[in-house]
Amino acid sequence: MSEHTAATVDTIEPPQKKVGFVKVAGILGILGGIALIVVGVVVWVAVSTQLRAENITVPDDAIAFQGQTVDGPFTAYVQADIIQHHAMKASGGKTYAELDKDDPVRATVMNASFLRASLFTSVVSYGVATFAIGVGILSILFGTALARLAAVPVIVRRSSVTRS
Repeated sequence: MSEHTAATVDTIEPPQKKVGFVKVAGILGILGGIALIVVGVVVWVAVSTQLRAENITVPDDAIAFQGQTVDGPFTAYVQADIIQHHAMKASGGKTYAELDKDDPVRATVMNASFLRASLFTSVVSYGVATFAIGVGILSILFGTALARLAAVPVIVRRSSVTRS
């Protein structure tokens, strides 16, 4: 009587398809992520530097950050809000478009509108910078995952092999 034994043999084989594109995509994802993070940080620093150079101080009647220099997204937003509050108070609650063309307060309300728009532009810039940094981090994570997947050998499990 001969004994037959069944054994499973695992073999390591190269992938059936080329994985070069996956490696390249992974590396490009990592490099692109690094670039996004660098650009995001540069924009954040540039906007902060420009705001700080204006020497704007949040007034005491603002909702937050009283007495602080406007140099970030939150202080810029609060400053824009208090400018709106002051403009509405000066105009009796009327917007630029609602004031008579000859009203001397109209120029003040117009300037307040321009200042608010500039401050909100900086707030948006901070948001875009933060978004770029976040996408950069995700790109590095996905690129690393792709690069690692392309480097993993393929293990082929064959069904039972009968040996006599």
